[in-house]
Amino acid sequence: QVQLVESGGGLVQPGGSLRLSCAVSGSTTRFYAMNWYRQAPGKQRELVSTITSSGSTNYADSVKGRFTISRDNAKNTVHLQMSSLNSEDTAVYYCNARSAVFGAEYWGQGTQVTVSS
Repeated sequence: QVQLVESGGGLVQPGGSLRLSCAVSGSTTRFYAMNWYRQAPGKQRELVSTITSSGSTNYADSVKGRFTISRDNAKNTVHLQMSSLNSEDTAVYYCNARSAVFGAEYWGQGTQVTVSS
């Protein structure tokens, strides 16, 4: 059974940085496009960033230049480095793995990121 476990969330001051990690077990990340989503209170879940199995990356306009997604297939881990954080980044961040080949999609339980002074 594939499981995704996020870590690294917490409380950070505006302008600060956090690094989120997503550890995948039960499969290997190299077969999946890995995504980070976030959901703020009262808002719909939104796609923040994607890294494909070939390493191509995409970012939401709101985080371009501030967030960096990376993957370590040897460790079955995906990271989201977040910098210059502001209150608009406050949300629960979810890791997602999606494979068109397997027709499968998996979600982590989420990790809270709160940006506040």
